[in-house]
Amino acid sequence: MSLNKYLDLSPAVAEALATGKPVVALESTIISHGMPYPQNVETALAVEKIIRENGAVPATIAVIGGRLKAGCTEEEIEYLGKKGTEITKASRRDLAMLVSRGMDGATTVTTTMIIAHMAGIQIFATGGIGGVHRGAETTMDISADLEELAHTPVMVVCAGAKSILDLGLTLEYLETHGVPVLGYGTKELPAFYTRHSGFSVDYQVDSPEELAAAFQASLDMGFPGGMLVTNPIPEEYSMDPGVINAAIDEAIRQAGELGIHGKETTPFLLAKIKDLTGGDSLDSNIQLVFNNARLAAKTAACLAKI
Repeated sequence: MSLNKYLDLSPAVAEALATGKPVVALESTIISHGMPYPQNVETALAVEKIIRENGAVPATIAVIGGRLKAGCTEEEIEYLGKKGTEITKASRRDLAMLVSRGMDGATTVTTTMIIAHMAGIQIFATGGIGGVHRGAETTMDISADLEELAHTPVMVVCAGAKSILDLGLTLEYLETHGVPVLGYGTKELPAFYTRHSGFSVDYQVDSPEELAAAFQASLDMGFPGGMLVTNPIPEEYSMDPGVINAAIDEAIRQAGELGIHGKETTPFLLAKIKDLTGGDSLDSNIQLVFNNARLAAKTAACLAKI
């Protein structure tokens, strides 16, 4: 189904939206830039399966051949996985050029939120959001994800900001822009690979029903921005803070030596951390995405009933 000149909905997503069924958006950068093939495709399909099992319709979002896709087929997910980093990592600034040139793009948190909102999808599950990078007071390296959360009314369910970031400054930025940061079952901001950061969230929320009610209230009041739900990685997959922080510090040091910056930073750091932890960080990453998908699907199901 074509919703407008640039956006295509898959039949399943179109039917769900037309009949008021719950839908959960998923990003595609995790497929093309987040992990190697075929693990990336297997993980993406497993996440979609988890969302279906928890009562919602998955909508993997990407740009393929210049078309904005809300709902990718298995063949399209396979294509994104095989092409990998050949596909442009697409932020807001890239969409117009990718569409006008008929190119492919893997959507980040920012662009997944944009396309989800265009399609009418209100809940989005991801791994971790981008944020204020360490040293941003001199580099001004701040993820577009934060600005999008301030302007686009989509609930983002994540495992906190990626722990390669300056978490304190990331929270300050979100507060300045009026983005509510909720902790699912916790008053502490989870730090992606670990459950603890030492920083507090705005509110603790303990059920999908409460999350749905809060987001519906935000929509009803006409607030323009989104809502950030931080869902701690399950205890059994949480990494030792000393191990992961040492790997992060070393990866950041190497990135600095190599002059890596901008949108290349996060993929480089995540890949380096995976190598330094013997693959443990990738295993944790996959499990936290599964966990977020479950919560997002349950929340979307509650929202559909309001």
